[in-house]
Amino acid sequence: MSDEFRKNLLGPEPTLLPEEPDVVARLAAGEEAVDLAARHPTSSLVWAILADEAYREGRTIESYAYARTGYHRGLDSLRRNGWRGAGPVPYSHEPNRGFLRALNALGRAAASIGEIDEAERIAKFLRESDPEASEKLSGS
Repeated sequence: MSDEFRKNLLGPEPTLLPEEPDVVARLAAGEEAVDLAARHPTSSLVWAILADEAYREGRTIESYAYARTGYHRGLDSLRRNGWRGAGPVPYSHEPNRGFLRALNALGRAAASIGEIDEAERIAKFLRESDPEASEKLSGS
């Protein structure tokens, strides 16, 4: 966890999402994210992968839709795990990366379709969740 999170002793504790061993194992075994989305619709990771794939293929609107789904599924999971609308979501915790990837993909797609206000809100949310996430994901 970065030093920034340790300094904020009065703020909310970092939110750590649960692992998704079945999703991770199936992806590692070569299953397609599109197939996993049907079996694991609450996984932000599979929606983020779909958003990234669509964006790379020039399907910006589909990327936006996939990313928005992953973002909302991630918000649901964050809330179930103690997040109250603010506080760190550390990139260093591997299970958080699906949500953070979906968040990044949503901002990227929003900017691509001219939703500048949304893209700026998403960029701020990503930085506030974890500045490391913003740095690591900025090239994706």
